[in-house]
Amino acid sequence: MIGDKLVITEFHLKNGIKIASAILDRLASDGRRFVITVAGESGSGKSETAATTALEIEKHGYKVVILPQDDYFRLPPRSNSNKRREDISWVGMGEVRLDLLDEHAAAAKDGSDRIMKPLVFFEEDRVGEEEVNLEDVKVVIAEGTYTTALKNADFRAFISTTYHSTLEHRKQRARDETEGDFIERVLEIEHRIIASQGARANLILTPGL
Repeated sequence: MIGDKLVITEFHLKNGIKIASAILDRLASDGRRFVITVAGESGSGKSETAATTALEIEKHGYKVVILPQDDYFRLPPRSNSNKRREDISWVGMGEVRLDLLDEHAAAAKDGSDRIMKPLVFFEEDRVGEEEVNLEDVKVVIAEGTYTTALKNADFRAFISTTYHSTLEHRKQRARDETEGDFIERVLEIEHRIIASQGARANLILTPGL
């Protein structure tokens, strides 16, 4: 997403090391591209963890591409927020083109050299496109709230925090409303959906561990 910012902490650095350590042996023995997902609730540090994971993997000579779920929302940020306020039932997995993200994960695994993905311009509140070059890429990381649900993932990491404990990080990211009754309703809906997905994860990442 153009206009996004990352706030990387020691927790995210440790997450990157843990994920990389868990999959490096498989990268060495598997000739195909490898797809990792990083999921969790709003403000849990998915984007930061994906970034630090990419850095750790690249230290071992593998090229990495990150596909942010935020680019796959059907509507750009402000428009999506307005849609939620018009109809709270809009909140959920249907907001996101998860099928397209899964198609791109499958294309990467099948050896495609390029994919054309959506690209959100945050400040302009619009969705464009960008071509992603996958030549020589070994690892694709799909990060976002619901990415654990992707069928074409080889390894799923899940950040085990709830929106109740991520308020400060959400404020630092400064991408959206972080407080108020409405946003609490949104986060509670997301929480109920995501909580059931953690069981699919290969690795649970918990603050303090």
